[in-house]
Amino acid sequence: MRREGALLAVIACLAGAPAAAECAPEVVDIRSAGSEVRFSVELADTPDTRARGLMYREELPRSSGMLFIYDTPQRATFWMENTPLPLDMLFFDETGVLAGVHENAEPFSRDVIDGGDGIRYVLEINGGMAGMLGIAPGAELRHPAIDPGIAVWPCPAEDAG
Repeated sequence: MRREGALLAVIACLAGAPAAAECAPEVVDIRSAGSEVRFSVELADTPDTRARGLMYREELPRSSGMLFIYDTPQRATFWMENTPLPLDMLFFDETGVLAGVHENAEPFSRDVIDGGDGIRYVLEINGGMAGMLGIAPGAELRHPAIDPGIAVWPCPAEDAG
């Protein structure tokens, strides 16, 4: 019963924004299996910010994460060196469809986490959140960085710029 209560509290916290809420660079929306969640994000969209990622972070607020944005679809590989937090890594293609999830990446591990080919966006969130929220392959990402001409869930035209 206690776990169910905690799960409902997490979902309530993450689901704070209605579906019609504006798209903005500092947030991502994910819809999966009839539900939607929103995360506040920091962007990792340059070689330097992508290389640093969430290294050395001691904490990550529950409804936050980091969105890695690549210039083109590619093979996305990560590791956890210098990262003390367990993380879930969500690997999205260029249309915003979730191709794969790596749950609870081990802190400080140098093992390579391979997200596969054709990845354009990677969202890192607190370890265990993807499973708790039912985020699985096939989920859809909404963010203004995704080309609205190919996005499976585009931002409204007035928000996309």
